[in-house]
Amino acid sequence: MKAVFFNLILLLAILFSSCTYETGSDFNSKKWKNSSLHLEENWDLRWKMMNDLRDKHKLIGMTKTNIEQLLGEPTSINNKEFYYNLGMTGKGINTGTLLIKFDEHNIVQKIIVYQC
Repeated sequence: MKAVFFNLILLLAILFSSCTYETGSDFNSKKWKNSSLHLEENWDLRWKMMNDLRDKHKLIGMTKTNIEQLLGEPTSINNKEFYYNLGMTGKGINTGTLLIKFDEHNIVQKIIVYQC
């Protein structure tokens, strides 16, 4: 009985170690700006790039001009805020949004990523 249990545990360990799940992609400004989120293969493109964008590009402190050069035109603008559609989040039918808040000098003060 112990041998059967051990073999089952070993088999499960092998199966789980061979499974991979892509949690993110490298940020690519050109892909971010030019890929259509309406195409199925791009539905989660920006969402997958989001962590790399936050980790490798210091958005806080950038100017509006710098942000637009990096990310392109925002999906929408509200006063001193840029909103970028991040597409599907990979969690059901949820979609993500990147909110960038600017101060009175058009410098990024805060970024918020959320899904709904």
